Amino acid sequence: MSEHVLLFGSGPRIDYGSLLRAHSGVRTSLMCRIEYMTKVMAPEGHQRVLSVHKDAPISEVVALARAIHAEDPITRVAAFWELDQDRAAAVGEALGLPTHSPDTVRVVNDKDAMRERLQTSGVDETAAALVRSAADITAFGAAHGYPVVVKPVAASGSCGVGVVRSAEEAEAAYAAAIGDFLGVTRAEVMVEQFHTGPQYSVEAFSADGTHVVVAVTKKYSDPHTLVELGHVCPAELDPADRAVIDGYIGDVLKVLGVGFGPTHNEIVLTATGPRIIETHLRIGGDFIFELVREAIGVDLIDLQVRQALGEPVLEGVRATLAAQRAPRHEAIWYAPPATGTLLGMTAPESVTMLHEPGTDLTDLAGSWSRLAKARAHGATAEEAVAAAQDAIRSATFDIRVTPDVPPTV
Repeated sequence: MSEHVLLFGSGPRIDYGSLLRAHSGVRTSLMCRIEYMTKVMAPEGHQRVLSVHKDAPISEVVALARAIHAEDPITRVAAFWELDQDRAAAVGEALGLPTHSPDTVRVVNDKDAMRERLQTSGVDETAAALVRSAADITAFGAAHGYPVVVKPVAASGSCGVGVVRSAEEAEAAYAAAIGDFLGVTRAEVMVEQFHTGPQYSVEAFSADGTHVVVAVTKKYSDPHTLVELGHVCPAELDPADRAVIDGYIGDVLKVLGVGFGPTHNEIVLTATGPRIIETHLRIGGDFIFELVREAIGVDLIDLQVRQALGEPVLEGVRATLAAQRAPRHEAIWYAPPATGTLLGMTAPESVTMLHEPGTDLTDLAGSWSRLAKARAHGATAEEAVAAAQDAIRSATFDIRVTPDVPPTV
């Protein structure tokens, strides 16, 4: 029987629909939010494209999926990014098709629920709490000490995240964490302990409840907003630390009920062991999947597609990780933002501008506000990072600034 995949969204910059259809006999239907219709890649390749309001109830989405299923039986359900993973899980459950469970999606995508689950299990006892005012933040800081991290319960890309180092900073941090961004409603805000230590992204892949850590990437973040400024893969780690990280991530994913697929796990390696920042049921953003492919030899996107179609993949992953490869480290570094209107850039070929000319630039409010990226590789992590930073330093940007002239009194 040919495969018919109901795909929820297509993921930023990645045409998962075309990748699925590249396999013989695979057809796809797409369900996405109305505001993303103009961003659908290769819409003509799908059997059908349905758009649903972002606030539509799950029951409506399930009813639409049942109608498609009655006309053209769905054999697989896939969601490769955060948005609408809850809808995909509900449809999979309703049609009896394998997906992440609604509970796993809820816990992973709700940072407060994730903290509670990990605390209850004893895997990670980081103190955290929901807050409804700046006063709640200062009360938490008084109880647990500063600094603390304030962030939205939902969303990604470091949007609305801030480090609060004193009670005086609580008001601004709370204001920054409230609101909507990239289609995710951030109705709640949480505060949690700030952990000291190097930060890492851990890319794992799972099948049938078995978890394999594919790569550990070193992160470099802005100390105030925690927006990521650079990455290098693989991180140069002591073998004992790597073993501890691998075991810890396995415990986290087990407790959260992750059974299959890629996960992007952000951690701090403290003096007393790893502590989770957040987990996502997807590949890492910031082009980390490209760093992993070039440095490690594992194509996480290809794994997603093949596993979504029912193919076993972990044995191949383990074989690739065990193979001897020449040392290669891949790095990416970002140009910090500027304010004004972007007109253009002069830079080496390794530097890519992240905004179109004419874009009005803002301060470092999230990953989306960075100006440009540079890619480089080297035999060591230090060499790769230095090369990427040098490339960014060599770039020049043309930015028009309009003076803010106060009115005459």
